[in-house]
Amino acid sequence: MKTLIIYCTLFFGLWSANNPQLVINIENIESIQGDLIIGIYNTEKGFLEAGTEIKHYKLTVVKNTERLVINDLPAGSYAISMFHDENSDGICNKNFMGIPKEPYGFSNNFKPKFSAPKFEDCKFSFSKNHEIQIRLVN
Repeated sequence: MKTLIIYCTLFFGLWSANNPQLVINIENIESIQGDLIIGIYNTEKGFLEAGTEIKHYKLTVVKNTERLVINDLPAGSYAISMFHDENSDGICNKNFMGIPKEPYGFSNNFKPKFSAPKFEDCKFSFSKNHEIQIRLVN
């Protein structure tokens, strides 16, 4: 029995070591309503296009800072895009020029000036436990 416990401990220890933990701290949430919609991308192709994320998360906003802990993302290079869906309609509402009317954010706290960011602007790499902060642009 002790041998089985040791093997299980080693197996699960090695298995969890294959996927480092990514912690995303989201700051500057002004209104306590709606949801945070978070997409994680691993390539330039399809970056910011709906349905092309490799991971997609939805957090209900309950305070001015939120935290998402991800344990199922393998080590690699990624870019994160998110928006605060304040009215819970499931889309990022934009004005007539295509600029988001709802708060949004990107990894590396990239702030677009005249066009949407590219994957390279928001890309980060991680191979061990990693924590990032994303400050929403209102």
